[in-house]
Amino acid sequence: MPAFNKFESGLIIFIMNKTFSITTLGCKLNFSESSEIARLLMGKGYKKVDSKENSDLILINTCTVTELANKKSKQAIRKMVNRNPKAKLIAVGCYSQLKPEEVSGIEGVDLVLGANNKFDVTKMLNLLENDKPIDLNTITEDNTFNPSYSIGDRTRSFFKIQDGCDYHCSYCTIPFARGRSRNNNIESTVAKAKEVVNKGIKELILTGVNIGDFGKTTGESFLELLQELVKVEGLKRLRISSVEPNLLSDEIIEFASKSNVIVPHFHIPLQCGTDNLLRLMRRRYTTSLFASRVAKIKELMPMACIAADVIVGVPGESEQEFASACEFIKSIDVSNLHVFTYSERENTMAVKMENQVPITVRKGRSKFMHQIANEKQNKFQEQNLNSIQNVLFVGDFNDSSMYGFTENYIRVAVPLKPELINEIAKVKLLHITKDGNVKAELI
Repeated sequence: MPAFNKFESGLIIFIMNKTFSITTLGCKLNFSESSEIARLLMGKGYKKVDSKENSDLILINTCTVTELANKKSKQAIRKMVNRNPKAKLIAVGCYSQLKPEEVSGIEGVDLVLGANNKFDVTKMLNLLENDKPIDLNTITEDNTFNPSYSIGDRTRSFFKIQDGCDYHCSYCTIPFARGRSRNNNIESTVAKAKEVVNKGIKELILTGVNIGDFGKTTGESFLELLQELVKVEGLKRLRISSVEPNLLSDEIIEFASKSNVIVPHFHIPLQCGTDNLLRLMRRRYTTSLFASRVAKIKELMPMACIAADVIVGVPGESEQEFASACEFIKSIDVSNLHVFTYSERENTMAVKMENQVPITVRKGRSKFMHQIANEKQNKFQEQNLNSIQNVLFVGDFNDSSMYGFTENYIRVAVPLKPELINEIAKVKLLHITKDGNVKAELI
């Protein structure tokens, strides 16, 4: 697409906005970083369009948390190449970081950037536009911290406070993709939060790879960050997101329970439900510690939502181990489960372990664990029926209904009232709908 046209009467420059689209896979952290990349491109004069539209530039922000995530990333790239073959396509993110040659081998990919230097995309635009070859050495292991945040529905924002991980669990490749744990200091992080809130955002969802590790590189702590963030003027809600059990201290839980800004919603990765499996996975806690964290939260915030990640089919998970894990999970008062099926990852300890679980068995266990997850979620929703809740209505609506989230993360639907979109209102929760939402009425 030309940047200008020349006529005999003189030089007349027509600024023709180039367009771009971004497809994001994976975690909330990826979504926050995709928004940051979009702002960088728009600062260069690019116009963002929907991924279903033809554009001059396509970015795919990839994920590598599982082999299935790798597969979905490849499928997304091929889909966009087939849909818009004339566009320049850049693959960025974790899968691109770990498998650059594999990604660059996909027909139609023009540039591969890793997890950190994805933010260098604007520096590469001139090379792309001139069809110059791109050296894959652009993939680096830079451990600088790049702050980012998402703004989509103008109400809630995924707010990145930390990156990287030092834990090296036996099954996980994320430390290789994301690098060492790192963060900005509290002063810089709070300043960025004020910037986001001043754009009209009412809720921040703290994101990162291991957010409880915040402060490791600056001599500060996650609790100290929370104590400063709740003071940000105009911030109505602060949602903590995922924190490792060993980093979720009683002090953090107690502070959250007394706060008018931090909402009663916790995401605590469990991964496996027996101490033997946790040891094999090189996790840094026991089932008793996990149970004590859940009990502490429920003691201080009885209606809090507690989500947990669970992986089934890990090496060493015998029938007895799995049965014990299920019993433990049933015994703790978690609200819902995010269930993952173990998949072998190159360069991890787990792939070399004995007693690998057959794939067919893994699938069966996943199905069973999903049943437990559904039971947990239904029970939690039923406990909240007939209660009065504050709901933040997001930019999600249709001709008859609009949707929002309670403080304890129940998605509710009420009859459409456009003036309440992006506002907080009180509702009464009535009944669970077929699609898993909760029907409510405004009061």
